[in-house]
Amino acid sequence: TVQPMIHAGADKVIVVDSIDSKAFCDETVAATLGKLIENHKPEIVLAGATARGRSFFPRVAAALECGLIGSCAEVDVDESGSLRAKRPGFGGNFIATVECPDSRPQMATIRPKVLTAAKGDASRTGDVVCESGVETDSRKEILSVTSSDSDTVQIADADFIVTGGRGVKGPEGFELLKKLAKALDGAVGASRAAVDAGWIPYDHQVGQTGQTVRPRVYIACGVSGQIQHLVGMRSSDFIIAVNKDREAPIMEIADIAIVGDLFDVVPALIAGLA
Repeated sequence: TVQPMIHAGADKVIVVDSIDSKAFCDETVAATLGKLIENHKPEIVLAGATARGRSFFPRVAAALECGLIGSCAEVDVDESGSLRAKRPGFGGNFIATVECPDSRPQMATIRPKVLTAAKGDASRTGDVVCESGVETDSRKEILSVTSSDSDTVQIADADFIVTGGRGVKGPEGFELLKKLAKALDGAVGASRAAVDAGWIPYDHQVGQTGQTVRPRVYIACGVSGQIQHLVGMRSSDFIIAVNKDREAPIMEIADIAIVGDLFDVVPALIAGLA
């Protein structure tokens, strides 16, 4: 249904009725979006920096010969209508503000979970326009689609996330964090350092090169809080940090900063939830 989009602020919703969304083909989607852009001539076009968004959106930008700002953590539009997008640069060592002043449309992909959903207004009305998709001769064939059979809570969907960093010291430390996550009916996250060390699989990684999350409560245990990690979790509703180093960057953005050994603090939290 398109009504939630109109209620959230859209004046016009374009519905494409001839694309098979189950058998996603980036070439077909890119060609269709390119046609829509040429027909409607928008100033700004945005997409999610998801696996699908990253696969087809650059194709559109290349075909239209316009700029594309990828994997943005924040976007804004100034008084002149120019898009100003913030994204990590050089491996997350700084945050750059990027503009595309010459080419149109201005295009950007935005990391999931970094923006707050607009509050709906059920009294709003808008137009609905139906368009047809573009048929393409794809060089690819989808043979099968598989889904994760994990019965654990995925970090992208969790309301509570317990994340471990270098201070967890090894796979055994993550077993402790899993107990806390289970008590909260939450998920276990990890910093890049912990994943690179082989202590936990990559699908738990939070940060610039992992997933962006926005849980109700984010508990960072033994995580120093380098900018690469902060990009992926700083939009959490409430942040609790446990670290022996009171000067760690994560402690500065935490709503509650606990200076202490996680191997003392986490068992106490588990006991308090029992």
